[in-house]
Amino acid sequence: MAKFITAKEAAQLIPDHATVGVAGMGLSGWPEEVACAIRDNFAETGHPCDLNLKQASALGDWGYGNKFNGWDRNPLPEADTEHGNRGVTRFGEAGPGLITKWTSAHIGSAFTLCDQARQGKIETHCLPQGVIINLWRECAAGRPGLITKTGLGTFVDPRVEGGRMNDCANSEEVVKLVEFNGEEYLFYPAFKCDVALLRGTIADENGNISFAHESVVNEGFEVATAVKNNGGIVIVQVEYLAKKDTLNPKDVKIPGKLVDYVVQAKDPKSCWQAEGTYWEPSYSGQIKIPLDSIQPLPFDERKVVCRRCAMELRKGDLINLGVGMPADIAKVVAEEGLIEDVTMSTESGMVGGVPSARPSFGSAYNPEAILSPHEMFDLISGGGLNMTCLGIGEVDGDGNNNVSRMGKRLTGPGGFIDITAATPKVIFAGTLMGKAKVKVGGGKLEIVEEGTIQKFVEKVGQITFSGQYAPDNQEVLYVTERAVFQLIDHKMTLIEIAPGIDLQKDVLDHLGFTPVISPDLKEMDPGIFEEHWGGLKEYLK
Repeated sequence: MAKFITAKEAAQLIPDHATVGVAGMGLSGWPEEVACAIRDNFAETGHPCDLNLKQASALGDWGYGNKFNGWDRNPLPEADTEHGNRGVTRFGEAGPGLITKWTSAHIGSAFTLCDQARQGKIETHCLPQGVIINLWRECAAGRPGLITKTGLGTFVDPRVEGGRMNDCANSEEVVKLVEFNGEEYLFYPAFKCDVALLRGTIADENGNISFAHESVVNEGFEVATAVKNNGGIVIVQVEYLAKKDTLNPKDVKIPGKLVDYVVQAKDPKSCWQAEGTYWEPSYSGQIKIPLDSIQPLPFDERKVVCRRCAMELRKGDLINLGVGMPADIAKVVAEEGLIEDVTMSTESGMVGGVPSARPSFGSAYNPEAILSPHEMFDLISGGGLNMTCLGIGEVDGDGNNNVSRMGKRLTGPGGFIDITAATPKVIFAGTLMGKAKVKVGGGKLEIVEEGTIQKFVEKVGQITFSGQYAPDNQEVLYVTERAVFQLIDHKMTLIEIAPGIDLQKDVLDHLGFTPVISPDLKEMDPGIFEEHWGGLKEYLK
């Protein structure tokens, strides 16, 4: 039976040199109060130290702090920025030494640990999110690891960088190239984990854990099983306690037999549902909200890009939307009144409804279903999506896209590699230049002041998507406000330009490569450059 303890007592249970597993996305599933106690204990005593941290998704608030109750609705009357950077970044706030090894799919929101990684003080790897999610099951079952084609040709491939995010990282222990039945695969070895740091909403007196208010049904069960089967300890933070035998058995996501210690958080700031949301009941299925309460996008180049991406949708499609600009496609579809015609999803497990953008990405308003992440990645990796739209970091002439490491900025791929490896239609969305000032309206685009950040470069700094490894039958588009490119025969081909701009001056002069120009070069639909569009329905047909 689970023992009920304080966060400070939990921190003192973690041994030096332990491998620690966490689960969740954003702040959903993140045990903030326990993490702060670990940080404080390390600052006071130097222990625990030399920990090996294993996580799949981004766990942090991107510096938003406790500023929002909802991105689109119900802002708090008084912003509270006392805890500005919650999440995994807590482990770096007391200085280096607490974490010395770190494997994750997404590290960008953990600012303090990223700083230490850049300084070579943490051996850091990034692997595909779906790989790590499913690797927990291999660890739990005692199998040797995961074999998959996911990651071939990208920076995760040992022939490229082996997932290394800094020079001190050793790729041998995280990924290997193997041959099976005459074909190339990547093998991700299983590992032993000593401590699970998890969060649910409710614990009963037997330690059974419910995720009632969590927006993501995270991989906490798999992490807990992997740790428990290795003889380790499982610590779960919750907000509420319940009497035994009062939880619906179907609501129990982590059985009490897997839980050693339960911490009831004393500070409600430690139990936020998402990065920008304390609790939005439409995220976790308690209510459905009127969709007209979701604010439409402002009329600017971002909306133009999202509209052009939405034009690739077809009625009945299941589409995945990535973080950043792609997530805002949901608002375009909602504004056009066509939410019922397509099913939008995120890799966190949301199916249907309207996916939320940052700072609560991974949650969704009014989802039809909330799958566990491993269920979602099984669907994704098996080719179950019709289309995905993901972001542009930098793109080169081979069609490679880098969103994982931009100069000194360490981010990681998240689910980017898993999703692009198996989805038949892949759309990459972003502006052609960074920091440009443009004017949109009257059915055309005007460049007011040219940008200072080149995104279409001679060679990307890291390969998150490999244009040369893209399957021949995969349709790949790169959509910007000025032009649309398509990967044809593994070559970047310009297929559309925006009305009102000069092809040479506004597009070609800002590319670090010479694209193929389609003999059927077209003008982008002028309607998407009008403040009021209403044309999406025709494309969905």
